[in-house]
Amino acid sequence: MSGRHAWIDVSAGVAGDMMLGALLDAGARVERVQAAVDAVVPGAVRIGFGEVQRAGLRAGRAYVEVLVAEPPHRDWRGLRALLEAAELAEVVRERAIAVFARLAVAEARVHGIDVGDVHFHEVGALDAIADVVGCCAALHDLGIVSVSAGPVAVGSGRVRGAHGELPVPVPAVAELAIGWRVSAGGPGELGALGELATPTGMALVRALAAECGDLPTMTVESVGVGAGGRDRAGRANVVRVIVGSARAAGPTRNARPQETAGPAEKAGPQEAAGPTTDARPQETAGPAEKAGPQEGAGPQTDGSHRVETALLLEANVDDLDPRLWPGVLAGLMAAGAADAWLVPILMKKGRPAHTLSVLCAPELAEQLRGYIFASTSTLGVRESARIKTPLDRRFVPVRVPGGRVAVKVGSRGGVILQVTPEFEDVATVARQSGRPERMVLQEALVAAAEAGLVAGTAEQAEPNGD
Repeated sequence: MSGRHAWIDVSAGVAGDMMLGALLDAGARVERVQAAVDAVVPGAVRIGFGEVQRAGLRAGRAYVEVLVAEPPHRDWRGLRALLEAAELAEVVRERAIAVFARLAVAEARVHGIDVGDVHFHEVGALDAIADVVGCCAALHDLGIVSVSAGPVAVGSGRVRGAHGELPVPVPAVAELAIGWRVSAGGPGELGALGELATPTGMALVRALAAECGDLPTMTVESVGVGAGGRDRAGRANVVRVIVGSARAAGPTRNARPQETAGPAEKAGPQEAAGPTTDARPQETAGPAEKAGPQEGAGPQTDGSHRVETALLLEANVDDLDPRLWPGVLAGLMAAGAADAWLVPILMKKGRPAHTLSVLCAPELAEQLRGYIFASTSTLGVRESARIKTPLDRRFVPVRVPGGRVAVKVGSRGGVILQVTPEFEDVATVARQSGRPERMVLQEALVAAAEAGLVAGTAEQAEPNGD
């Protein structure tokens, strides 16, 4: 399937603002990026863009101005809820969730905690939310359906962070780099280079780019150059994005124009979702990126309904303390799994056990496989390709006494079939307001019905939900 491809040159390092600057320099519109960021954290940041010099070369510089005095620190659960409830194009939402899921898994591994309990610190601050959501919105605005990137320069030496002095690459970047080609980024005589790749930048590369390789064969349409904050003589501190027409190897995600939320997300033939591969399977970077029918998690159509390609990861476990299983399942869902469940089984010699099953997009298989190994006692994970037939889905926030609840709406052929309040939101409102969860759940269903979200009715182009 043909489409626009972006190749990212990260040979000088990568950070979120550098990639955002490169995409804006390549032609993405600041107002579209601002609208997407405002949908997640309204009125909290302002996106700016200008030109600077880096080692004597012109580059675009993205600026993120924080407009609130005390930005909140958020854990992964809270951040994911924000993204799911925001009025974003589905492609932007999915890509942003995939990026932050990568970060959450890496930080959880580094600190030895549950994924859902990860507090992002500077990663979860408003500027990083703006970088991640802004990059995903910029890709959408440019009509890019597939992404690849080159090896990442990560730097060398030591830096000081929130947890004291750290080696470069910092631990989260090292975790995110598993399965990707990296280098220090310069000859030894230059001495310590410092931190060239940030966790946010590395997560953007790993979540958005389907493979690590050289510039693919394509007709170049635009080039964007994004500047980092430092200007070093003799070394251009930039990320480059080269956009062109190419033929992608794996399936891409079709847009759903009826689900776009505003002027920044208008449908068009270029709309597409998460990472896909180009036509060079021999250059894949790791076991999660092998070519084949499982490549790409995006929706297809067989002429009558949408289908998606997914992977099923499975492991038989007979020696894990059963009290750990709820946390394992919650962590997998927080890390981006589409679903995770347990099935009781009987193994050899009559031993009771469980089969852990995890359904996920192919691009998340590597990190979820790593989470399974880290969180359970299994010695192996098997996988198989699956085809899903999903309903079209979107989240609509509705107001109830004491807060807001995101309502998941599932439809097919323009007709609503399922209306389900997100229970985490229900539980949060109930806890904060001191009312029973059952009451809040009923209030959310009533509010959804008042907004026109009723099973069996036609989808509204612009729901009335608050």
